Amino acid sequence: MISNSEEETKRIGEKIGKKLKKGDVIALYGEFGAGKTVLTKGIAKGLECNEQVKSPSFVFVHEYQGKVPIYHIDLYRANKLEDIMTFGIQEFFSSQGICIIEWAERAKELLPENTIKIELKTLNENTREILMNFDCGL
Repeated sequence: MISNSEEETKRIGEKIGKKLKKGDVIALYGEFGAGKTVLTKGIAKGLECNEQVKSPSFVFVHEYQGKVPIYHIDLYRANKLEDIMTFGIQEFFSSQGICIIEWAERAKELLPENTIKIELKTLNENTREILMNFDCGL
């Protein structure tokens, strides 16, 4: 699907969030500025989270409370798979919350089989192509 603005990306994320259930893991892929955090803000809104979602680039995880806990993980600063394993990322996969991972390609060996994969591609300054293996009814 195509998004022509940040607001549209958030709305897409909100629709995705409304379809998620406890234990879902969302892997986000895309270059810097592709809209991973923007999409996450929408997902959080769809999960009835009223907190302001921020990029967790300087910490590995931010936890937010919606209708279920939301674990927003950013692996950009993870240099090696061992770092990610030491951090204990797999514990979040078996939680009763929703796990959203930015830069998920850095943990591809650890992701559960049923991970929802979403790739954001920058087409121009405002337009993004969003590809996913998940039917959210859009």
